[in-house]
Amino acid sequence: MTDSPADVRRASSEDWRGLRTIRLESLSDTPEAYGSTYGESAAWPDERWHAAAAQWTYFLAERDDRVVGMVSGGTNDHRPGTRWLYGLYVTPSERGTKTAARLVEAVGEWARTLGAAQLYLHVTSSVARARAFYEKMGFVPTGDTLTMDRDPSITLLTMVLELD
Repeated sequence: MTDSPADVRRASSEDWRGLRTIRLESLSDTPEAYGSTYGESAAWPDERWHAAAAQWTYFLAERDDRVVGMVSGGTNDHRPGTRWLYGLYVTPSERGTKTAARLVEAVGEWARTLGAAQLYLHVTSSVARARAFYEKMGFVPTGDTLTMDRDPSITLLTMVLELD
């Protein structure tokens, strides 16, 4: 493992294969952390992956021409006008580097350019490693919780980061 972070950039339509690979890896590695399942996502046709890479706000981390991390930015229908971080993941060999932090920073910058003063996320209560990382990045719990749509036994904690 290297201490330097991987390169982070906004995804484009040409990145659909790398996005598919890292997303399926994330769903296999930590299935309880995501709102979709490996089976659902693995069944997507190539066209859907291409559309996701082209139309959604994804940032990818790359090292040696290989996608090693991802995150997306978006909105939340339950909190109109807010910006959210979704689906952060780094491959195990990147953990302990600054790659995850660089991905969070990329989404934060995206949110700032849209005029957001805060960045929200949901984190699975059972994934302590993720909660600790977000706290280290400056996110604080809002006190709000909800259950995951696909599995009501999974509790999600809402956290927020003040964007300076």
